[in-house]
Amino acid sequence: MKRPAVQHGSALKRLMRGLRLAADLLLPLALFYGLRAMGVSAYLALLAGTAVSLAGTAVDVVRRRTLGPVTAFVITLMVFSTGVSLIAGDVRFLLARGAWATGLAGVWFLASAFTRRPLVYLFSRPLLEGRFGWPGDWDAVWERVPRFRRVWRVTSVAWGLALIIDCVLRIFMAYTLPVDSVPSLSAALSALTTVVLITFANVYYQVTGAARKWSRFYAVPETPAQ
Repeated sequence: MKRPAVQHGSALKRLMRGLRLAADLLLPLALFYGLRAMGVSAYLALLAGTAVSLAGTAVDVVRRRTLGPVTAFVITLMVFSTGVSLIAGDVRFLLARGAWATGLAGVWFLASAFTRRPLVYLFSRPLLEGRFGWPGDWDAVWERVPRFRRVWRVTSVAWGLALIIDCVLRIFMAYTLPVDSVPSLSAALSALTTVVLITFANVYYQVTGAARKWSRFYAVPETPAQ
C-alpha cells in the first residue's frame, strides 16, 4: 500500500535534482548576460557567475553536513582557478576555468578504468543496481562475470576521452572566440557532451546485453575477478 507514495517521493526527488542541475547551469549564464546588458565588464560578470556557483555548492555542503571527495575536488578546483584569475586579471583564463575542471575529470575517469572499480561503475550503481532491467547485487556479478567488468572499464575510458576532448574545445573557444559568445557556447557544449555520453552508454549497455539481466550476457561460468 505504501509503494505508490514511495515511487512518488522518488520521482519528486529526481525532478528536484534535475531542476537543481538546470539551475546550476542556467543561473550563472543568465547572471553573466544580465550584467553584461547593464554594462558590467565581462571579467566582473564572470566572477559573479562563479560566486553563484560556489554559493550553491556551499549550501549543499552545509545542508548535507558532509564533504565527499568529489565535492571537495570541485570546490578546490573552483577556488584555485578563480584565485589565479583574480591574480592574473585575465578574462580569457576565467573563461577557460571550466575547461580545466572538465579535463581533470576526464583524466580521473580514464585512470579509474584501470583501477578495481571504475568511476562510471561507482556513479551508476546507486541509480541502476536492481532497477531498469539491471541485475541486483553488483558485487557478486562483478566477481562472476568478466564481461560486466569490461563494460564498465570501456565506459569509463569513453567518458574520460570525451571529457578530455570537451576540455580541449573549451580552451580553444575561450582563447579564440569573442568573449561574450563563450559562456553560451560552453553551456551548449556541456549539454551536448552530456547527451552524447548518456546516449552512448545506454546504447552500449543495450547492445551488449548488460542492461538486461535475462540476456546471455550474464550466462557465463563463474570466473574469479582479475
